[in-house]
Amino acid sequence: MNQPKNYAILTDNTSKTQDLVTKLLNNNSITELEVLENKTGLLFSRSEIERFMDEEERHDIKILTKDSNQPLKTMSSGEQKKALLSYLLQQEPDFLVLINPFDNLDVATQASLKDQLCAISASRTLVQFASRLDDILPVTTDFFKLNGTELESYPSTEAFWEANGHDCLQFAEAIPPPINPIKEEHQELVNFTNVSVSFDGRQVLNNISWSVKQGEFWQLIGPNGSGKTTMLSMITGDSHKGYGEDLTLFGQKKGTGESVWDLKQKIGYFTPSITDRFRGYHTLENMIISGLHDSIGLYVLPTETEKRLAGQWLKLLGLYDKRDTHFNELTRGEKRLVMTARAMVKHPPLVILDEPTAGLDDKSAALFVALVNKIAKESDSAILFVSHRAEPNLNPQFIFELIPSENGSTGIITGN
Repeated sequence: MNQPKNYAILTDNTSKTQDLVTKLLNNNSITELEVLENKTGLLFSRSEIERFMDEEERHDIKILTKDSNQPLKTMSSGEQKKALLSYLLQQEPDFLVLINPFDNLDVATQASLKDQLCAISASRTLVQFASRLDDILPVTTDFFKLNGTELESYPSTEAFWEANGHDCLQFAEAIPPPINPIKEEHQELVNFTNVSVSFDGRQVLNNISWSVKQGEFWQLIGPNGSGKTTMLSMITGDSHKGYGEDLTLFGQKKGTGESVWDLKQKIGYFTPSITDRFRGYHTLENMIISGLHDSIGLYVLPTETEKRLAGQWLKLLGLYDKRDTHFNELTRGEKRLVMTARAMVKHPPLVILDEPTAGLDDKSAALFVALVNKIAKESDSAILFVSHRAEPNLNPQFIFELIPSENGSTGIITGN
């Protein structure tokens, strides 16, 4: 039996991925992929998992989990993708269309899935859409880039990699100073001392000791389910699990009458899901200014000083000419930059960036990383960068890694 061809299609912010996927699965003619005509293809993507999840929740129809008592929505991302892949293979398709298969997976689960997909590639064709070069499977035989709706081919593997590599990006402008600096008298912003947390009798965190001081740049890593989200929610005040534990935030021990609102005033927070809250027609200028008022949208008349500050941030981001453009018209990468500027505009003592590069293409991720490095270098804000993947050129001073065990995750510190 001949080894099947396997295709990688690099995507970016211009790519009309859904259009091409629909053509592939409907057997529409695609010159560059004519070998797949009249063959059966199935889709491996996050959207498929969400479709099956919807069927399970709305109609009580279990497909991916028919042999399990566990609902699909309670599974980790890795378990969900494993269940979907198993279901697709049972139908014996001629080819699989993979949409960013490694997104939202920890390093170990990514490696396991990559090995499994490479094994599958020996007997059936894989068509992988990838927004990150590092995710491209080593079994790939043919490389393309999707520019809008056009597939660009390359004469050789070397030509593809040479054409699509990215240099370390830089921002020319300085980080704008705040209008009214926030004075934080405590050098130590966060302190966990032997903190343990359980959910429904299951230990999640086991004797975690960790502190974050003013101006430090930390990366928080750990596999899915290791407790990263639990720790973040304790820091932001969104979890009650900190009560009764030796947890001190901005000099005040948890449970001693601290105000959650006062806590949030000292934290700039961004996670990609926050962008979904901004569904109105907000200009980029107003988006930045809204960060000064902690509002979703701007409902007061901005001052000239506020408008000038917003302009400085937009010049830094290279978006000043789009200052009157609506936020929902930006690319995904541009939205992340603006939301980070919004979180940073007051120069809060602590900035938390939760999986900020998830779903970005290489160029957008590199630009985001360059912005974070610059903020860390030019401001007094402490940064906590949370991610599954090791981002190229990210320069944290310290890494706090959660190590799971049967008795809950412990933590180790690496770095300077």
